[in-house]
Order: sequence, then C-alpha cells, then structure tokens
Amino acid sequence: MIPRIYIPGDSGALALGAEKVAKAIAGELAERGIEAKIVRNGSRGAYFLEPMVEVATANGRVAYGPVKPSDVKSLFDGGFLTGGHHKRWLGSPDKIPFFAKQTRLTFARCGVTDPLSLESYKKHGGLNGLTNALALTPADIVAQVTESGLRGRGGAGFPTGIKWKTVLDTAGDRKYIVCNADEGDSGTFADRMIMEGDPFVLIEGMTIAGIATGATKGFVYVRSEYPHAVAVMNKAVEVARKAGVLGASVLDSPYAFDMEIRVGAGAYVCGEETALLDSLEGKRGMVRAKPPLPAHKGLFGKPTVINNVISLASVPVIMDKGAAFYKDFGMGRSRGTIPIQIAGNVKYAGLFEAAFGMTLGEIIDDIGGGTATGRPVKAVQVGGPLGAYFPRALFDTPFDYEAFAAKDGLIGHAGIVVFDDTADMLKQARFAMEFCAIESCGKCTPCRIGSTRGVETIDRIVAGIEPEKNLALVTDLCNTMKFGSLCALGGFTPYPVMSSITHFPDDFKPAPVRVAAE
Repeated sequence: MIPRIYIPGDSGALALGAEKVAKAIAGELAERGIEAKIVRNGSRGAYFLEPMVEVATANGRVAYGPVKPSDVKSLFDGGFLTGGHHKRWLGSPDKIPFFAKQTRLTFARCGVTDPLSLESYKKHGGLNGLTNALALTPADIVAQVTESGLRGRGGAGFPTGIKWKTVLDTAGDRKYIVCNADEGDSGTFADRMIMEGDPFVLIEGMTIAGIATGATKGFVYVRSEYPHAVAVMNKAVEVARKAGVLGASVLDSPYAFDMEIRVGAGAYVCGEETALLDSLEGKRGMVRAKPPLPAHKGLFGKPTVINNVISLASVPVIMDKGAAFYKDFGMGRSRGTIPIQIAGNVKYAGLFEAAFGMTLGEIIDDIGGGTATGRPVKAVQVGGPLGAYFPRALFDTPFDYEAFAAKDGLIGHAGIVVFDDTADMLKQARFAMEFCAIESCGKCTPCRIGSTRGVETIDRIVAGIEPEKNLALVTDLCNTMKFGSLCALGGFTPYPVMSSITHFPDDFKPAPVRVAAE
C-alpha cells in the first residue's frame, strides 16, 4: 500500500510554514526513492500544533507537530511513515487532548478528508443529508431544521428554520440562497476553515436550503482577504457540478440548484446582510432600512435566504442524523454545537467545537491554557470587535446566547480574543469607536457621527480633560448609538466601550491616579 501523508494546505497552516514542510517532505521522498501520496488536507484547527503532519498507518493515522523543515530528515530516519516515534510525535489525532474534548459535528471532516475529493467526502458521510432531504417535501425539510433548534451562527442567533419558512411561504418567480462568508470579526476563522478544509459540506448545506425554500441559485459572498478559500470553493463547485450534485437535476432529482462564488472588497459593514446584498448587486455596500426583510425582498428584489457559513454547514448533519440528534446537544434555546475560535494572547489557540454550555472560564483556562505570556488574564472579548470585554469575574458565564445577553455581551461568530493584565482597556474602548468610524457605511447619523465624536471624547479622557464629564458624554453617545443606529455596526459598538468602562474603571482614571494605583 502506498503511504499517504497529510499536510494541511489551508491558509492558517500555510502562514505557519506548511508549504516549506510539504516541499521538504516531497524532496526527502524523492531523494530516498520512496513512493507516497501527499494529501493537502485542511487543518484540524489546533494551530498551536501546526504544521501538523499526519501519516496513515495500519493502526490508523499518526500525527506529528509542529513540524519544521529541519525535522523532516530525522522524521524519515525515525520511520514516521509507519508511525515511528520522534520528538514531534503526537500519536493518534483523535486522542490529542485538544481534539478528544471536542464534539465535532460540523467540523467532523475538517483535517480528515481531501477537501477537493468528492469520493473522500462521501466516504465520511458526505451527501447523506442531501439524499435524505430529496426524499422529503420542502416543508418537511424546513420543519426538520426548525425542530433542530439551529440558530444563525453569524451573529444575531436568529432561528434558521423560521427564516427558511418565510422564504418558502413567500411567492416569487425566482428565489436565492446567499451564504455570508464575509468573516471579518477579529479572532474568527471558522468560515475560512470550512471553505478551505471541507467545502462540499457548505455546498451540500446550500443545496438543501435551495430545495427547502424553492431557490434555484446560490451565491457565496467571500471577502477578498480570503484568496485560498475563494480558490478552493471555486474548484469544489466545479467538482460538484460535474458530479451532478449541482445543476439542472440535483442527484438526478426534479430539483435544480446551482451556485457561484462572489468576492467582496473587504468592507466590514458588508457582513451585515443588507449591505452584503447591495455589494452582490454591484452597488456600494450600504445598509438597507427594514422592512422589507430580505426573506421577502432580498437579492435583486427576490425572496432570499441569507445564512452564515457555519449555519449552512450545520444543515447536512441535521438532515443526516435527524433533528432530535442535533437538538440533544446544547442548553436552553442554544442547541447543537458551536465552533469556538480561541485567539489572541492565549497558549493553545485554535478552533474548538463543542455543545453550547461550557463556561467561559473552562474555555479560557482549561482549553486555551491561559495566556501565552503566562501573565494573568485581564479580559476576553467574545463576538469580534463589537463584542463586550468580560473580566474574570464573569468567567462563570455559560457559552449560550441568552446567558451572554443577560451579562450585556454577545456570542456573535464565537470568536474569543484573550488579553493579559498589560492591556489598557481605555485604549481598547477607543479602538472600538475608531473601528466603527472607519468601517461605517455612513448611512445613519448615530453610527457615522457618534463614533467619530466617541474617538474625540475618549481622546479628551486620555488627555485628562474633564474625565468625569467626558465619561458621561461617552455613555450618552453609546446609548444613542445602541438604540439609534440602523444596523449592528453602530448598535453594537457600545458593547466593547461600555463593558470596558463598567468592568475596568481604573483604566479610565486620569494618568497620575492610574500610575499611583499600579
């Protein structure tokens, strides 16, 4: 049997040197005259172990990492093609603690299969969900997704089934499925991992959504900063089309569905669904007032489902295993699993898929291992640049939509950025306002003007100019932005600002006082 060597080719692993490792291994194989197949899989998500090389042996796959080009010769000398021991030896990937503690449903194939092999995808359960869906009526598919409790994984957590039912029930000569892959939040990479490591699961999910709602065309809107994801998705769509998964007759059924990949210019506001639609239509990405809802009048004025990558990629497992199976994971109204992305100043950075309900402290301390610097954790920001900063006092908060909302926070796209005790929360609050000012589409006054005034006001606090008066002004500005902005960009910017002020008041005191306190 020809040995199979798995070397991640996704952008995260490439950034950590995977391409150099692949070339070194290919060179060593040629030099030793060994015939082997190198598979460029996606990353499993433990980026602290990347580049993680795996070898298929008679006893299963064996992992090594993080591998450097300088390790390659000694790996071969140690017999790594048969799982031989080496200083980089990690053993079975499934038994590595970071993976063993996970519940992988959506990401079950990521890092396991060849991303562009449909055969590999089907061998690991791919297309089972679509096959089951084709045996049901559209209404029954929508009922399954609704019953599963799946909610939008992109930010607001809106029930996916309700959105689908609205589009199904809305008359239209043409309907669309739009996948929001404009992953712009700090510390997030789940969408990218799916598109680069398991693109067929997204294609399958979108196809099921099309059949369920009567849509015949889909678009994946990807930011221009994701060239690898764009390339992989385009190739995967071609493969799926040639295999009959996409086209005029999906898997020889009466249903038609096709899709294409569109690249955005990288504006953060285009992650908001209506601004994304404008961008898709070739316009400047600006937020639309609601109503009408996109489900009634969306892309080109037609009924449109807009879901995040992870929402759509979670559908195949629901249709494969059943709504009850999926709903059995999680807590409260937060059902299923969530891909938590742990980043920032943290020892074990990566993607951790688990059922809703783990506490923030368990995620940071037990899974993330605390800070990379070894200093105490001061704050964690959950939900991207518009998420609240939580201090250690709130680390008992369960990872759940309602639990976070009760503490004036939000889960968003489930990105977590960790900060140690050297972080200045006054500067972080200023960054939030500045980010909003730069990224605002400019359509509404509270966001456009409020954020600019917010930067100016915080600068006065930094300068020690009437700090109490200006703190009150920042609070007033936040209140106006929260309730007066047209979309979440202006509406959620107050979360990082007010949480910084509330939980880290010492950082907002005049400089001499702050120095004395230290």
